[in-house]
Amino acid sequence: MPLIDANGTKLFYDLTGAADGPVVVFSNSLGTTLEMWDGVVRQLAPSYRCLRYDTCGHGRSPARTGPVSVRMLADDLAALLDALGIARAHVVGLSLGGMTAQALAIHHPDKVANLVLMATSAHLPPPENWQARADAVRKGGMGAIVDAVMGRWFTQGVDPARLAYYRSLFLGIDPEGYAAACLAIAAMDLRPALKRISAVTLVVAGAEDPVTDVKMSRELAAGIEGARVAVVEKASHLLAIERPDETVAALRAFLPAVSPGKDALYASGIANRKAVLGVEHVQRSLAAAGAFSMPWQDFITRTAWGETWGNPALPWKTRSLVTLAMMVALGREAEFKLHIKPALKNGVTAAELQALLLHAAIYAGVPAVNGAFGMVREVLGDQLDKELSK
Repeated sequence: MPLIDANGTKLFYDLTGAADGPVVVFSNSLGTTLEMWDGVVRQLAPSYRCLRYDTCGHGRSPARTGPVSVRMLADDLAALLDALGIARAHVVGLSLGGMTAQALAIHHPDKVANLVLMATSAHLPPPENWQARADAVRKGGMGAIVDAVMGRWFTQGVDPARLAYYRSLFLGIDPEGYAAACLAIAAMDLRPALKRISAVTLVVAGAEDPVTDVKMSRELAAGIEGARVAVVEKASHLLAIERPDETVAALRAFLPAVSPGKDALYASGIANRKAVLGVEHVQRSLAAAGAFSMPWQDFITRTAWGETWGNPALPWKTRSLVTLAMMVALGREAEFKLHIKPALKNGVTAAELQALLLHAAIYAGVPAVNGAFGMVREVLGDQLDKELSK
């Protein structure tokens, strides 16, 4: 697991995409992990080198001991870029990530090429609300506020499977890391320093965002010389998750145009592979490959994940269903278990997975499906029972 020392803490990061492309760094929102950028990175990876990381106290980046400030988070990002030998990058941040990006552009202007601020603000009062949220998670864990947060993050029309996936990620956030970030937002007021931002800036708002609405986004842009505003329709706060295609379109229209890199198929394949199977799984596979197995890793990345999963003729949900059915029929236990969680992330519901296995019993045999039901229980526990009983 790539943890890197940065500004007195450790940050988990992932670097994916065109080796010869310009670097775009993505900073995640409060209560999320770098996976929030999956749908964006897999589209940009053939042309750009995409750097993602878990903000301090989120995901696999441990929480600090003591208070945290937005300036400190910006210094973390600056140190991460230094540690990776990246002198300058396009910087994209959403919500807390957008606050981090603003502070980076203010205090480390030489590191920022172009700046994209999504669903964010330079000041987000009242501080009492952030204190109350910090107190709630410290007392009752992330479950104490999860329903309220999900209601702000997504519109009512969001895919239920996607909602369930990001709900599970939220519940896995360290409450102390989350609370520290809440208090950093409570103490933040970047408005007086916005005039110091020299990077060409785009502010992106979700049309239905109740947290940082379009008016607030326009106010932010007004404080930064020459900043432009783009609005993503039918999107709430986490617009990069809910509307990745529209988010990518806004980024492509703003960032300097770049042709696909020399090895776009591999770059696309590795991004697809990480989006489906998970960043850590793919990182472990590549790290453990060695000289003998690396050609195999290269082959499956290009062929299975670049060409096949990258073919838009079949949606990923359909591909997940087909993959699971074939693994049951062929008795491929390890691959079946590997693809269960990705299938849920790709939109397969508990009822659909149940129906798939019952259907497979007719064509693949009762013993094969009996084993498959057991493997689902092994991987997910009673998660699907809870979903079906709602």
